[in-house]
Amino acid sequence: MASAGFVHLHGHSEYSLLDGGCRIGEMAEAAAELGMPALAVTDHGNLFGTIEHYKACKAAGIKPIIGCEVYVAIESRHLRKAARGLTHASNHLVLLAKNATGYRNLTKLVSKGYLEGFYYNPRIDKELLREHSEGLICMSACIGGEVPHMIQREGYNEAEKIAREFMEIFGDDYYLEIQRHDIEPEVKVNENLLRLHDKLGIPLVATNDFHFLHADDHDAHDALICIQMGKTVDEQNRLCYPDGLYMKSPDEMHALFSDLPDALERTLEIADKCDVELEFGNTYMPDFPIPDGYDSSDDYLTQLAYEGLEQRYGSAVDVAVKERLDYELSVINGQDFSGYFLIVRDFINYAREQDISVGPGRGSAAGCLASYCLGITNTDPIKFDLLFERFLNPERIEPPDIDIDFAHTGRDKVLKYVVDKYGEDNVSQVITFGTMGAKAVVRDVGRVLGMSFNDVDQIAKLIPAELKITLDTAIDRVPELQQMSKSRGGEGKLIEYARKLEGMARHASVHACAVIIAPSDLTDYVPLYRAAKDGTVTTQFVGETCMDVGLLKMDFLGLKELSLMDEAERLIRIEEPDFVLDEVAWDDRATFELFGRGETIGVFQFESGGMREYLSKLKPDTLEDIIAMNALYRPGPMENIPSFIARKQGKEEVRYPHPKLESILEPTYGIMVYQEQVMRIAQVLAGFSMGQADILRKAMGKKKPEEMAKVKKDFVGGCVEHSVDKKLAEDLFGDIEIFAGYAFNKSHAACYSEVAYKNAYLKANYPREYMSASLTMDRNNTERLTILLDDCRRMDIPVLPPDVNHSTLNFTPTAEGIRYGLSAIKNVGEGAAQSIVDTRVEDGAFTTLFEFCERIDLRAVNRRVVENLVAAGALDGLEGHRAQKAEALDLALKAAGKAQEDREKGQISLFDTGDGPSELELRELPDIEEWPERDLLGKERDLLGFYISSHPLKPYARDLQSFAQPLAEMDGQEDGTPLRVGGLVEQVRKLYDRRGNPFAFVTLEDLGGKGDVAFFREAFSANEALLVEGETLLVDGKISVRNGRLSLQAEKAMHLETAREQLTKAVNLQLPYEEVAEDLLGRLRLLCERHNGNCELVLHLKNGGEKDAVVRSRSIRVNPCDDLLRGIGDLIGPTNTWLTAQVQTPVVAAGPERRYGQRDAF
Repeated sequence: MASAGFVHLHGHSEYSLLDGGCRIGEMAEAAAELGMPALAVTDHGNLFGTIEHYKACKAAGIKPIIGCEVYVAIESRHLRKAARGLTHASNHLVLLAKNATGYRNLTKLVSKGYLEGFYYNPRIDKELLREHSEGLICMSACIGGEVPHMIQREGYNEAEKIAREFMEIFGDDYYLEIQRHDIEPEVKVNENLLRLHDKLGIPLVATNDFHFLHADDHDAHDALICIQMGKTVDEQNRLCYPDGLYMKSPDEMHALFSDLPDALERTLEIADKCDVELEFGNTYMPDFPIPDGYDSSDDYLTQLAYEGLEQRYGSAVDVAVKERLDYELSVINGQDFSGYFLIVRDFINYAREQDISVGPGRGSAAGCLASYCLGITNTDPIKFDLLFERFLNPERIEPPDIDIDFAHTGRDKVLKYVVDKYGEDNVSQVITFGTMGAKAVVRDVGRVLGMSFNDVDQIAKLIPAELKITLDTAIDRVPELQQMSKSRGGEGKLIEYARKLEGMARHASVHACAVIIAPSDLTDYVPLYRAAKDGTVTTQFVGETCMDVGLLKMDFLGLKELSLMDEAERLIRIEEPDFVLDEVAWDDRATFELFGRGETIGVFQFESGGMREYLSKLKPDTLEDIIAMNALYRPGPMENIPSFIARKQGKEEVRYPHPKLESILEPTYGIMVYQEQVMRIAQVLAGFSMGQADILRKAMGKKKPEEMAKVKKDFVGGCVEHSVDKKLAEDLFGDIEIFAGYAFNKSHAACYSEVAYKNAYLKANYPREYMSASLTMDRNNTERLTILLDDCRRMDIPVLPPDVNHSTLNFTPTAEGIRYGLSAIKNVGEGAAQSIVDTRVEDGAFTTLFEFCERIDLRAVNRRVVENLVAAGALDGLEGHRAQKAEALDLALKAAGKAQEDREKGQISLFDTGDGPSELELRELPDIEEWPERDLLGKERDLLGFYISSHPLKPYARDLQSFAQPLAEMDGQEDGTPLRVGGLVEQVRKLYDRRGNPFAFVTLEDLGGKGDVAFFREAFSANEALLVEGETLLVDGKISVRNGRLSLQAEKAMHLETAREQLTKAVNLQLPYEEVAEDLLGRLRLLCERHNGNCELVLHLKNGGEKDAVVRSRSIRVNPCDDLLRGIGDLIGPTNTWLTAQVQTPVVAAGPERRYGQRDAF
């Protein structure tokens, strides 16, 4: 081994969470640059970064040493109590794997630390060390190690006993670790380590316990430690690391230990001892039990597939389809994946047997005909021309990856089945790591630097709201951030430290859906982790790494939309018992009309504002159109949507680059939409096999220059060989190269479009049942409830308030509308709601508060629940108003508790017997006034998430329709568009700019949505008095799209209650000619004269078409007050009068409904 005279054997990466500040790839590169032949990573208590470290070292040309700084319990790992003055009762110890046996033992040890010994830290003990010491090198660790700790606490003699114990366990592989970090305790520790070395002959090894990479990273690392500890850098008496804990060069280490050259040389000796070679590319498949009568899993899978083929396509199967199944089975069996398919089929069958809905498919697996025949997927790959090779490439053996969607209410039950079938030790969920993203790291660092929340918040908001954006990208784009990054003050420090810490792991958590199934105990393959919060066991490797080491990973996803459709189907079957959603037609006219109107709120993947706008232009009439829109509506392909729409509607010519491509591109009007089309093009024009075509697709997605050059040469050469002009081939490759970077998988789009179609079918044909189910699924999400309830209003479906005498657990459709579910009321819960419903069903409706309290089970329904039921209006059907019931609640509960206690004892109250004084007086409600409407509605909103019985803006509904654009229509407006909006001030966030000038972000709510309004310096100064929560405003401004955040930049504002008087130009009345009569006109005239004012009065006479007339009164001018408008409404109907504003703010497609006020909000 080429030698630089030193190897680092003790160092911490970012996976020593919030303690290590080194990125693993950078560690390996730095070690190689410093001339070191090997490098160890020894993170605290875990092996999170092991495989990443191994690969990084191999890529850098140095030897990876796999290790861990474990925590060893002072006594037994099973004891949870302090020991030797240490709260966590453990010391450090460094373990390095010499060989495969050592690596396996290290994996077992760190797993047991989490699974058996966790107490503050994942602890092992000496019992486990004796059991798993083979193949491990042991070093005594830093001053937190047991030997150094005993030297400091109890002296040399006790330390010697401990050292002898480790010698007994590890023999010649035990080393005393000596460090020189210029910290006071090391003086005594090192002096006694030398004594132990001299007396016992234990070899010394020099290490530098590095936690950051370079010397100038110390301050950023110090900020990281403060993030971990919840401290600021200026605080005293906190954990501070010495300056020297960086990856020192061999020369620096030789200078530091010039008196102990053997201790340096020993690092090379240890590095030579360590030789772990990990294998990748193997697959360790769990055994699936095969029924008697089959020789192998291949035979059994083949039999099941052909049975499924007949069930799917009938007995007269097309020859081409049968040949495709033969081909797919040959690939699956040839790559030894039959067991995988049988396992997936098994738990999917279990789900269906348990009435747990399973999605039609997800990802590229839907392109597999064998999966369709086995019942794993439910989307027909033949019908949609989906490709098997996109899923499993016969020319490149890679494990299949089948992700399964289950109804989210049943996912955990399926997971339990898998655990029970394959064994708890063999099945685990998968770890994932939360990282410090650009915005998050700015907030973290700003906090520990002691900066004010407002200042840090302002800086964080300068970072564009884009997925995976980096600070460097944000700094390049945003001038203010550029300026800060060059500053020498606090802002400059913040940016400097944040850039160094950005992207590092912050915490471990559980992956939402990934599951690993191993053929034997998981710790034979990967280390395990147990979450401290809830005890969930996961792998210590992320999913991709688990697959790298050969384990079977599956994604068990919980899809809410499947549960939603289950609930809707259940509700429909109450009236239509034979309804089966899976049997509905795929060409339902009402469904496509709903898509064409863009009325897809609540429809899976089709409810964004932009998508709905495109749908209303496209007017889709086939499922292929829906699939294409699903694939196109994402960054990149979106640019093709206008052309796609124009070509479908015959407004733009459909062109094909080559005649042979017509059959491939015809379903998408000559536009490349799917990855599968790229593969087909390579097959048809260049003669590629489908396996080669998939390799081309992957290469284009990765955009690696060397791979791109090769596939371009092959593609163009293949085209020329197949008589395609070279220039055309090169141009076509260029187009494909641009497209392939963002092309979408048609298999996935087809599956999810089928889910969306069924959503839309239910909404179009069974709107009340579907919206009830949607509201139930989102009952705990206030923001979603508000959107869905507004959609109910648009659909003219009344949402009825919660009522203990009519509501069930969930939202339910009725002849009158949708009844609010009791469990959706905040702080009520399913248990209490179900108890109330059960009581009502068993014993009949409730009549009074006192009776309600006596009948319900007070163990399930406590005071807080009843209080919230009262405030939410769920007891409005009982005697008295809300204030009375709230006031009487304590008395009612006390009497009910006493009555229930007496009943349990078998006693009868005096009232029940009719003897003695009457208790009726105790059961009368107090004579008090109802809560003020504002308080009543405020409580209602707090508990329901919105106003349901009324709305503070109800008196202003006409004014909002007449003078303002709905806040929901801000979305999609272009930057700089002038707009007037109005509503209730829900929240005011007052901030200060860098010059100390105040400004505010205001959240405004109208009858249909919310929006952000920014009042910068001048607008804030002019309108500060209006910016009060609960105030009603009308605001003029311009749309501002800044850093991905859309808001209205306010220019002026006014009280909504004064808007009508200031803004109305005319009051408009509409009458059909046939209804015009002297009597009616006379009464209208008298009414208008009683409300004299400054606004014009305009009469619109309707007789159809050209005979309509507009008459403007010359003698009467009116005051557009509520009394006048109410009076006019009484005479001619409320929908036949509207207001015209003096100055029309430009709006987008106001439409006749807004103009004439034909849609009342209540």
